[in-house]
Amino acid sequence: MLSAIIVAAGSSTRAGFDKLFALLARRPVIEHSIGAFERTKCVDEIIIVGRANRIDSIRASTGQIRKVRAIIAGGDRRQDSVRAGLDAVSNADFIAVHDAARPLITAKEIERVFAAAVEHGAAALAAPIGETLKIADRNQRVIGSIDRENVFAMQTPQIFSRDLLVEAYDRIAKDSLAITDEVSAVQHAGRHAIIVEAEDYNPKITFPNDLAVAELILRTRGQG
Repeated sequence: MLSAIIVAAGSSTRAGFDKLFALLARRPVIEHSIGAFERTKCVDEIIIVGRANRIDSIRASTGQIRKVRAIIAGGDRRQDSVRAGLDAVSNADFIAVHDAARPLITAKEIERVFAAAVEHGAAALAAPIGETLKIADRNQRVIGSIDRENVFAMQTPQIFSRDLLVEAYDRIAKDSLAITDEVSAVQHAGRHAIIVEAEDYNPKITFPNDLAVAELILRTRGQG
Protein backbone atom coordinates (compact mmCIF):
# COMPACT_ATOMS: atom_id res chain seq x y z
CA MET A 1 0.00 0.00 0.00
CA LEU A 2 1.28 3.46 -0.94
CA SER A 3 0.12 6.67 0.70
CA ALA A 4 0.85 10.01 -0.97
CA ILE A 5 1.56 13.11 1.11
CA ILE A 6 0.99 16.16 -1.09
CA VAL A 7 2.76 19.15 0.43
CA ALA A 8 0.87 22.38 -0.22
CA ALA A 9 1.93 24.20 2.95
CA GLY A 10 4.85 25.96 1.32
CA SER A 11 2.78 27.86 -1.21
CA SER A 12 3.99 31.45 -1.45
CA THR A 13 2.13 34.44 -2.77
CA ARG A 14 4.05 36.91 -4.91
CA ALA A 15 2.23 40.11 -5.83
CA GLY A 16 -1.12 38.32 -5.69
CA PHE A 17 0.13 35.15 -7.42
CA ASP A 18 -0.72 32.07 -5.37
CA LYS A 19 0.90 29.32 -7.42
CA LEU A 20 -1.18 26.45 -6.09
CA PHE A 21 -4.51 28.03 -6.92
CA ALA A 22 -3.49 29.74 -10.15
CA LEU A 23 -5.43 28.34 -13.12
CA LEU A 24 -3.65 25.95 -15.45
CA ALA A 25 -5.80 24.74 -18.35
CA ARG A 26 -8.84 26.06 -16.44
CA ARG A 27 -8.08 24.10 -13.29
CA PRO A 28 -6.04 25.02 -10.17
CA VAL A 29 -2.43 23.89 -10.20
CA ILE A 30 -2.97 21.78 -7.08
CA GLU A 31 -5.79 19.87 -8.77
CA HIS A 32 -3.45 18.76 -11.56
CA SER A 33 -0.84 17.58 -9.04
CA ILE A 34 -3.30 15.54 -6.99
CA GLY A 35 -5.09 14.22 -10.06
CA ALA A 36 -1.93 12.43 -11.22
CA PHE A 37 -1.82 10.43 -7.98
CA GLU A 38 -5.54 9.72 -8.27
CA ARG A 39 -4.89 8.09 -11.66
CA THR A 40 -2.18 5.70 -10.46
CA LYS A 41 -2.75 2.08 -9.57
CA CYS A 42 -0.16 2.11 -6.78
CA VAL A 43 -1.58 4.92 -4.61
CA ASP A 44 -4.27 3.96 -2.12
CA GLU A 45 -4.77 7.23 -0.27
CA ILE A 46 -3.79 10.89 -0.50
CA ILE A 47 -3.04 13.17 2.44
CA ILE A 48 -2.88 16.88 1.59
CA VAL A 49 -0.93 19.13 3.94
CA GLY A 50 -1.64 22.82 3.42
CA ARG A 51 -1.58 26.24 5.02
CA ALA A 52 -4.20 26.53 7.73
CA ASN A 53 -5.81 29.52 6.04
CA ARG A 54 -6.17 27.63 2.74
CA ILE A 55 -7.71 24.38 3.94
CA ASP A 56 -11.18 25.35 2.71
CA SER A 57 -9.81 26.31 -0.71
CA ILE A 58 -7.95 23.00 -0.96
CA ARG A 59 -11.08 21.12 -0.01
CA ALA A 60 -13.09 22.95 -2.68
CA SER A 61 -10.46 22.15 -5.33
CA THR A 62 -10.19 18.45 -4.50
CA GLY A 63 -13.73 17.50 -3.53
CA GLN A 64 -14.14 15.18 -6.53
CA ILE A 65 -10.91 13.24 -5.95
CA ARG A 66 -11.90 10.01 -4.23
CA LYS A 67 -8.47 8.98 -2.90
CA VAL A 68 -8.12 12.10 -0.74
CA ARG A 69 -8.48 10.81 2.81
CA ALA A 70 -7.45 13.87 4.82
CA ILE A 71 -6.64 17.56 4.39
CA ILE A 72 -4.65 18.89 7.32
CA ALA A 73 -2.72 22.00 8.34
CA GLY A 74 1.04 21.94 7.92
CA GLY A 75 3.86 23.62 9.79
CA ASP A 76 6.26 26.49 9.19
CA ARG A 77 8.84 24.31 7.43
CA ARG A 78 8.50 21.61 4.78
CA GLN A 79 9.73 18.98 7.23
CA ASP A 80 7.07 20.01 9.75
CA SER A 81 4.38 19.60 7.11
CA VAL A 82 5.64 16.17 6.04
CA ARG A 83 5.82 15.09 9.68
CA ALA A 84 2.17 16.13 10.10
CA GLY A 85 1.31 14.14 6.98
CA LEU A 86 3.12 11.07 8.31
CA ASP A 87 1.06 11.23 11.49
CA ALA A 88 -2.14 11.19 9.39
CA VAL A 89 -1.20 8.22 7.18
CA SER A 90 -2.97 4.89 7.75
CA ASN A 91 -1.25 1.49 7.54
CA ALA A 92 0.80 2.18 4.40
CA ASP A 93 4.02 0.27 3.67
CA PHE A 94 5.37 3.09 1.46
CA ILE A 95 5.06 6.86 1.56
CA ALA A 96 5.29 9.22 -1.42
CA VAL A 97 6.00 12.90 -0.82
CA HIS A 98 5.16 15.32 -3.62
CA ASP A 99 5.32 19.10 -3.96
CA ALA A 100 1.89 20.36 -5.02
CA ALA A 101 3.57 23.05 -7.13
CA ARG A 102 4.67 20.37 -9.64
CA PRO A 103 1.44 19.91 -11.63
CA LEU A 104 3.01 18.19 -14.65
CA ILE A 105 3.86 14.98 -12.80
CA THR A 106 2.31 11.96 -14.54
CA ALA A 107 0.92 8.71 -13.25
CA LYS A 108 3.57 6.86 -15.29
CA GLU A 109 6.42 8.69 -13.55
CA ILE A 110 4.88 8.02 -10.14
CA GLU A 111 4.63 4.31 -10.92
CA ARG A 112 8.29 4.24 -12.04
CA VAL A 113 9.48 5.84 -8.80
CA PHE A 114 7.30 3.50 -6.74
CA ALA A 115 8.74 0.42 -8.46
CA ALA A 116 12.28 1.62 -7.66
CA ALA A 117 11.31 2.32 -4.04
CA VAL A 118 9.87 -1.17 -3.64
CA GLU A 119 13.14 -2.62 -4.92
CA HIS A 120 15.56 -0.36 -3.04
CA GLY A 121 13.59 1.08 -0.11
CA ALA A 122 13.96 4.70 -1.27
CA ALA A 123 13.74 6.40 -4.66
CA ALA A 124 13.34 9.91 -6.01
CA LEU A 125 12.56 11.47 -9.35
CA ALA A 126 15.33 13.74 -10.64
CA ALA A 127 16.51 15.39 -13.85
CA PRO A 128 20.12 15.43 -15.05
CA ILE A 129 21.71 18.88 -15.15
CA GLY A 130 22.17 20.08 -18.73
CA GLU A 131 23.59 23.56 -18.10
CA THR A 132 27.19 24.46 -17.40
CA LEU A 133 27.62 25.05 -13.67
CA LYS A 134 29.95 27.66 -12.23
CA ILE A 135 31.04 28.64 -8.72
CA ALA A 136 31.19 32.36 -7.87
CA ASP A 137 32.68 34.19 -4.90
CA ARG A 138 30.81 36.71 -2.78
CA ASN A 139 31.51 39.38 -5.42
CA GLN A 140 29.87 37.23 -8.10
CA ARG A 141 33.17 36.55 -9.85
CA VAL A 142 33.47 33.12 -11.43
CA ILE A 143 36.13 31.15 -9.57
CA GLY A 144 35.52 27.60 -10.72
CA SER A 145 33.36 25.01 -12.43
CA ILE A 146 31.31 22.03 -11.30
CA ASP A 147 31.50 18.80 -13.25
CA ARG A 148 27.88 18.13 -14.21
CA GLU A 149 28.38 14.41 -14.80
CA ASN A 150 26.12 12.49 -12.41
CA VAL A 151 24.68 15.77 -11.07
CA PHE A 152 20.88 15.86 -10.80
CA ALA A 153 18.20 18.40 -9.94
CA MET A 154 15.94 16.74 -7.41
CA GLN A 155 12.21 16.62 -8.08
CA THR A 156 9.22 14.93 -6.52
CA PRO A 157 7.73 12.47 -5.90
CA GLN A 158 10.21 10.97 -3.49
CA ILE A 159 9.06 7.57 -2.25
CA PHE A 160 10.26 5.59 0.77
CA SER A 161 9.41 2.61 2.87
CA ARG A 162 7.38 3.94 5.77
CA ASP A 163 9.75 2.61 8.43
CA LEU A 164 12.74 4.27 6.75
CA LEU A 165 11.06 7.66 6.40
CA VAL A 166 9.80 7.64 10.00
CA GLU A 167 13.27 6.69 11.22
CA ALA A 168 14.84 9.48 9.15
CA TYR A 169 12.42 12.08 10.47
CA ASP A 170 12.93 10.94 14.04
CA ARG A 171 16.69 11.34 13.53
CA ILE A 172 16.53 14.88 12.13
CA ALA A 173 14.19 15.90 14.96
CA LYS A 174 16.58 14.48 17.52
CA ASP A 175 19.52 16.30 15.91
CA SER A 176 17.54 19.56 15.35
CA LEU A 177 18.43 19.49 11.66
CA ALA A 178 16.71 21.54 8.93
CA ILE A 179 16.30 19.79 5.55
CA THR A 180 14.95 20.73 2.14
CA ASP A 181 13.79 17.29 0.99
CA GLU A 182 13.23 13.76 2.23
CA VAL A 183 16.29 12.34 0.46
CA SER A 184 18.39 14.59 2.72
CA ALA A 185 16.65 13.17 5.78
CA VAL A 186 17.33 9.61 4.63
CA GLN A 187 20.97 10.47 3.95
CA HIS A 188 21.29 11.86 7.47
CA ALA A 189 20.02 8.51 8.75
CA GLY A 190 22.87 6.78 6.90
CA ARG A 191 20.75 5.40 4.07
CA HIS A 192 20.59 6.08 0.33
CA ALA A 193 17.88 6.78 -2.22
CA ILE A 194 17.98 5.63 -5.84
CA ILE A 195 17.67 8.24 -8.58
CA VAL A 196 14.90 7.62 -11.11
CA GLU A 197 15.75 9.78 -14.10
CA ALA A 198 12.76 11.83 -15.28
CA GLU A 199 11.36 10.92 -18.68
CA ASP A 200 8.92 13.83 -18.91
CA TYR A 201 8.77 17.50 -17.93
CA ASN A 202 8.09 18.01 -14.23
CA PRO A 203 8.97 21.66 -13.44
CA LYS A 204 7.95 23.53 -10.32
CA ILE A 205 5.57 26.46 -10.74
CA THR A 206 7.22 29.52 -9.20
CA PHE A 207 6.38 32.54 -11.36
CA PRO A 208 3.26 33.47 -13.37
CA ASN A 209 5.10 32.91 -16.67
CA ASP A 210 5.67 29.28 -15.68
CA LEU A 211 1.97 28.66 -16.23
CA ALA A 212 2.19 29.44 -19.95
CA VAL A 213 4.99 26.92 -20.37
CA ALA A 214 3.11 24.31 -18.34
CA GLU A 215 -0.04 24.80 -20.41
CA LEU A 216 1.93 24.32 -23.62
CA ILE A 217 3.31 21.04 -22.27
CA LEU A 218 -0.20 19.89 -21.33
CA ARG A 219 -1.37 20.65 -24.85
CA THR A 220 1.41 18.52 -26.35
CA ARG A 221 0.15 15.70 -24.12
CA GLY A 222 -3.43 16.28 -25.29
CA GLN A 223 -4.47 17.48 -21.82
CA GLY A 224 -4.71 21.22 -22.43
